[in-house]
Amino acid sequence: MSVVLRPTLGAPQFEALPPLALYIHIPWCLKKCPYCDFNSHERRGEIPEARYVAGLMSDLEFALPSIWGRRIVSVFLGGGTPSLFSPEAVDAILAGVRARVPVLPDAEITLEANPGTFERTKFAAFKAAGINRLSLGVQSFDARFLDALGRVHEEHEARAAALAAIEIFGNVNLDLMVALPGQILADARADAAAALSFAPPHLSFYHLTIEPNTLFHRHPPSLPDDELSADIEDLVDTELAAAGYVHYETSAHARPGYECRHNVNYWRFGDYLGIGAGAHSKISFHNRVVRQVRYKKPQQYLEQAELSAPLLEEHEVTRAEIGFEFMLNALRLAEGVPVGLFRERTGFPLTLVEKELEEGERRGLLERDHVNLRASPLGRRFLNDLQALFLPRERVAPRDVPVKIVAFDREQR
Repeated sequence: MSVVLRPTLGAPQFEALPPLALYIHIPWCLKKCPYCDFNSHERRGEIPEARYVAGLMSDLEFALPSIWGRRIVSVFLGGGTPSLFSPEAVDAILAGVRARVPVLPDAEITLEANPGTFERTKFAAFKAAGINRLSLGVQSFDARFLDALGRVHEEHEARAAALAAIEIFGNVNLDLMVALPGQILADARADAAAALSFAPPHLSFYHLTIEPNTLFHRHPPSLPDDELSADIEDLVDTELAAAGYVHYETSAHARPGYECRHNVNYWRFGDYLGIGAGAHSKISFHNRVVRQVRYKKPQQYLEQAELSAPLLEEHEVTRAEIGFEFMLNALRLAEGVPVGLFRERTGFPLTLVEKELEEGERRGLLERDHVNLRASPLGRRFLNDLQALFLPRERVAPRDVPVKIVAFDREQR
């Protein structure tokens, strides 16, 4: 394990620790998508389910001292493609978690699924195992774009899986993407209409971005220009708002009461324990905040987890970093956050970022009063510019270098 200790310019002080969520990473998928930069690995042969479940439990037991006495408010099984696992394995994971840590009785428990793995009996068995929310990675209902994105499922499979998911779980998120290769406004309108025809309580629309270490980065497709991309996003927003969905976070839309509780905990700078290959954690103690990363390659992760040593890296979040990390998340929420949440979740007074807040207001990117702070309409459109104001000085790029802010940009983690 590589441990990076960073100098601290004053320690945070928490009166109460933030809510704690649990993220469980399943790293295998049917096929690596050309746009995906997540820690996912194409399945080759049989997945070592039983060994991986045992590794997850060893990982969780290793983490118990750092979360002792705390309750889990939500659980998210992400990947990769967690629906590649059998219902029996998912049941064993959830039973193992509940045997080791207290989970709230009404906890939201989400499983990510790929329509290419859809079987009605399998989905029903996931529900019986304790999954009460399904997040379905549709990406598009148009065969042209599914092909362009390298997805393993076809249009009819996406529709069948969406219909079954709604019938079985009720509480469902459909993941779609916009600004796809060759996409025009009419295409985006058709995808939004197709998604709305299932009346899911939650919809996520993500802007396709070209990330390093992906096939699309090496062989970039022709994407809509910035103006058309903005028009597509505005169109989707309008269509969903007209159907009664609230655009509550940068990429997330929900009917009132169906916001993703697990992800909202991220945006409000709550804590999360991540177990599994490559999983990330943020854990607060009474006088420090720690970030952790597990070993990424599945085989190496399993070997280390079996030795009760799953951590690849661990470091404390410094005073200089914590304001940026809070704002990176909180400013994605349309309603913003209460001003008091900054002290509650960082352990520092809001004056820590007063100069940055004033600059955001001066530029018209930020709005605040004595109750709330939020990105203005202009700030939501230029969110990267607003978030960049809070970057620690040592991480600010030269003026001629564009700053790209990367946050959790798919419904998981």
